[in-house]
Amino acid sequence: MKLRAEVLRKDYGCAASTVRESLLRLSAVGLVEFQEQRGFRMPGRSLEKQDDITRMRIMLESEGACASIINGGVGWEARLTAAHHKLSHIESRMSALGMVDELPRLWSEAELEFHQTLISACGSDVLIEMHLIVYNRYRQIRIEADKMLTDLAANIKEHNNILEAAVKGDPGLMRRRIHEHFSRHLIPEQTSDKISVAT
Repeated sequence: MKLRAEVLRKDYGCAASTVRESLLRLSAVGLVEFQEQRGFRMPGRSLEKQDDITRMRIMLESEGACASIINGGVGWEARLTAAHHKLSHIESRMSALGMVDELPRLWSEAELEFHQTLISACGSDVLIEMHLIVYNRYRQIRIEADKMLTDLAANIKEHNNILEAAVKGDPGLMRRRIHEHFSRHLIPEQTSDKISVAT
């Protein structure tokens, strides 16, 4: 889909220059595609792209979480437990009520908070910055599934498993739990060939 600045300007009630600046910033992190003479477009979707972005997220999150286990201490565990408690409560509400009222926004914020807290004590600002870029690209690809609550039941269990690995302070278990959390979004034929990248 082509993103037309004049249409977006009217939709958001702002200047054309603001729209163009926003689109350029989004294109810099891969959320919008830009080509000379063709303008701005939404990124194409494919299983290969989903697989690639998922593997990058697994790598960044695994390394960040394992480093946080080593560096974070009780303070990090407490923050992660609090973030999980909030996420778990919202996911339980979604499970009972569906995507109603403000639940989609609250879930989106809580899910990001949990995964950012997971890597927050890793000691690398670059890893944290890159993780957010990849996280947003991942969520963009998964947006339709998110709306349909496709993975909600699995997410609830897997988020709890990740918290358990963190509290146990077990990096090996953490790598396995993170890989399990994302493995259903990988191309099945390639999972066994590439699993060593994420473990």
